[in-house]
This record gives sequence, structure tokens and C-alpha cells, in this order.
Amino acid sequence: MIDIDKIKEIAESQLEGTPLFLVDITATPGNEIEVVIDSDGSVDIDDCVALSRAIEERFDREEEDFELTVTSAGIGQPLKLPRQYRKLIGGSVEVLLSNGTKIIAQLRDATDDSITLAYTEMRAVEGKKRKQAFDVVNTYPLSEVKSTKEYLDFK
Repeated sequence: MIDIDKIKEIAESQLEGTPLFLVDITATPGNEIEVVIDSDGSVDIDDCVALSRAIEERFDREEEDFELTVTSAGIGQPLKLPRQYRKLIGGSVEVLLSNGTKIIAQLRDATDDSITLAYTEMRAVEGKKRKQAFDVVNTYPLSEVKSTKEYLDFK
């Protein structure tokens, strides 16, 4: 099986000094390798091709065959790194908390340990039949966040 640490080392050295960064590397026992990258801006197909070539150059297919896919982090994929959170500050996100609560909110801030969300919450008010909307700003530790995805509203 191909050494993931070696792939990580190659990818990080190749991406160093660019706005691109490594998000994840996965490999199956059958040597199907997927490298996911992201950027503070956008990821171009040429960026994926260049990284793929840089990785492939360092391995001998005659010695050990493998399948390599280099891709960019997609909109529907969960965020994995604090840098990805910071990139989305000011944008809409869908957050699933560990307790099962789902929140669609604006991401106001992100640190290495927590995220701050702004959203509207419907609450019951004593003496009123209907719930009323309240603006809420809460900070959640990342340990309480099960997953976060960029949210696109098609309305």
C-alpha cells in the first residue's frame, strides 16, 4: 500500500507558498488515492492537474500500481479545517450540532476552537399565540459541531 504520509509531504511542499492548502487524503487497500485541496480563493483544474503530476512523478507505477484523484473541496462537502471556516466568514452555512440540532446561519467568526453563528430563531412568547422571530448570535465550540457545510439558498 502506498505511504499516505509521503503523499502528504509531497502535496504540502508543492502547495507551500500558494493560496492552496491540503484538506484530506484517503486511500483504500486497493491503492485508490484521493487528495482533496482547497484555496482561500478558488481552485482551478490546472491546480489539481499540477499537484497530481507532482505526486505521480515521485512514485513508480511498475513497483506499485495506484489510482490517483486530485480534487477540490466541493460545496456539499463538510468543512474539515479551521482555514475552510475562515474562508466562509460572512457566508451562509448549515451546521449540524452533536445533539442533532440543525442550524442554517451566517458564519460571523471562526477560530481554531469555535465558530460564531448569527441566525433567526422562532420562540414562544407568553401571552402570544404565534411564535416570534428573534435574532440570535451564538458561539459554539467545534467539539459540539458534528458537521458544517456551505449553504446555498436557491430561493
